Amino acid sequence: MSDTKVTLPDGTERTLQEGATVYDLAASIGAGLAKAAIAGKINGDLVDLVTVLPDGAKVEIITEKSAEALEIIRHSTSHLMAQAVKSLFPEAKVTIGPAIETGFYYDFDVDHPFTPEDLEKIEKKMSELAKANLKIERQVLTGADAIKLFRDMGEIYKVELIEDLSADTVSLYRQGDFVDLCRGPHLPSTSHIKAFKLTSIAGAYWRGDEKRKMLQRVYGTAFADKKELDAYLARLEEAKRRDHRKLGKELDLFSFSDEVGAGLVIWHPKGAMLRTILEDFERKEHFRRGYDIVVGPQILKTELWQRSGHYDNYRENMYFTEVDEQGYGIKPMNCLAHMMIYKSQLRSYRDLPLRYFELGTVHRHERAGVLHGLLRVRGFTQDDAHILCTPEQLDGEIKGVLSFVKDVMGIFGFEYEMELSTRPEKSIGSDEDWERATKALLGALQDSGRPFEINEGDGAFYGPKIDIKLRDALDRRWQCATIQCDFTLPERFDLTYIGADGEKKRPVMVHRVILGAIERFIGVLIEHFAGSFPLWLAPVQAIVLTVTDNQVSYANEIYTALRAAGIRVQQDFRNEKLGFKIREAQLQKIPYMLIIGDKEVESGMVTPRFRDGNNLDSMKPAELIEFIEKEVKSFH
Repeated sequence: MSDTKVTLPDGTERTLQEGATVYDLAASIGAGLAKAAIAGKINGDLVDLVTVLPDGAKVEIITEKSAEALEIIRHSTSHLMAQAVKSLFPEAKVTIGPAIETGFYYDFDVDHPFTPEDLEKIEKKMSELAKANLKIERQVLTGADAIKLFRDMGEIYKVELIEDLSADTVSLYRQGDFVDLCRGPHLPSTSHIKAFKLTSIAGAYWRGDEKRKMLQRVYGTAFADKKELDAYLARLEEAKRRDHRKLGKELDLFSFSDEVGAGLVIWHPKGAMLRTILEDFERKEHFRRGYDIVVGPQILKTELWQRSGHYDNYRENMYFTEVDEQGYGIKPMNCLAHMMIYKSQLRSYRDLPLRYFELGTVHRHERAGVLHGLLRVRGFTQDDAHILCTPEQLDGEIKGVLSFVKDVMGIFGFEYEMELSTRPEKSIGSDEDWERATKALLGALQDSGRPFEINEGDGAFYGPKIDIKLRDALDRRWQCATIQCDFTLPERFDLTYIGADGEKKRPVMVHRVILGAIERFIGVLIEHFAGSFPLWLAPVQAIVLTVTDNQVSYANEIYTALRAAGIRVQQDFRNEKLGFKIREAQLQKIPYMLIIGDKEVESGMVTPRFRDGNNLDSMKPAELIEFIEKEVKSFH
């Protein structure tokens, strides 16, 4: 029998007998590693422990401490959950159950929706199956044999998946009496699944198609040990406390109404004020950086959307209407009107770059199942801008946007990550233009000195993009800023400028947002600050409270002076107990309470009380105004 030689991550070589597995390799290194091993990696591909090692391979042993371990643990736990469901509800049909960023889910076709009590039963059964130490085994069948197997089991969804694969062979995984279609890899046995929790139930259409059957989706999470699980569940509880939908109602910021329509936000006075503060901030910051403010129409002729490629590549996300027998598309983005502004006159290279900024309200058809408060809506406003420049100016403009993002995220206190999304399967434009655009974004990212990831195939249909994901107080990622490089639309709309040589040339267009959708960003802000906005962002910065009716006259003077100074102030002169009024102000998370009693009236002073209960020193009203103005300026 010949030997098998493999190379470990540190470059050392090991020789084993032909037919040796990943587990055998781990055992040859040490008993401790063999016990800790849960999977392997051969030439960069994740595999099961029982996979036979090919000669000359580069091999890595995966343990619970490896970066790849969590996904394997969660994927195996999703199978464990499906096994438990089938054990408790034999009539249930299983569909798909992937690992996701926060855990896993599995979709089931059942006659009756699952209840919270059902989740408890499923969890209990999962624990029993985990303790049973069922061996998880991979099996390879021909496509035809796998179809017969699942058809005989009544698992129609698995049959559909295999038929769509059109593969000669497929892999299955068995544990006890449960079998599932899966590529793997998986844990060696169910006993490796130690810490899990089922978290919620939701509806989900089969394959995301609203015309297909509604399934029951069970979400859960799993970790290598209970300590990590407990920490995650604590974060989950904190996330529930910070949920922007809950706080939005409590703080009276916004609402939704079935009478109005799904995914359409109704802004109440405080929420509208918060929007106004953000939008004013945006206009000021853009103007400071050389942007011109523009406004485009809400609807544009259908022919224009056909010309841009949106009709062929984005139509399913758009709304259309007809006026005087002319078709119109309600804009899902603002770029077309900005290009028409550019085309309105002859441009010279001396005019460039041109930076057009619009707080543009757009509408997109989002499926009902993905709508989620402010974070996923159908009508929203983008801080949208389009930069038209010469190819020679492109690098500097991209870097200018990256600098803009850095400054703004710093003001709001967000850390962020970046990724470069490349050409998708469905796209327009030449290979040459896509290569030029991708190189331009890549070069700017490399020069920034910040780490970034490559996200293959997730660019816009007209160009690659840099996606910027901010991290909030709970270390969650949110997609906000985007920078897209586009050589294609300037070509389609015949945008030109006169170069230094007197010849017509084609500009490049950079599409970009900084905060992204204002609605989404506000949702993120609410959860990030748990509704306790910094003073400069707070819709109400101060509230004047009276102890009795005797102080109303002086309290009204304070209120009027603050409002005249531009401070966002409310009054509460109701004939209620002071403790009740203070408690209400705290629940509204108003930064400063100005409690006016007889002492304040006599001295002509105010004593500000912060929302956490701490009192500041007494001061004159003019000093309070100066204090608040100074604190606001320190934020941005």
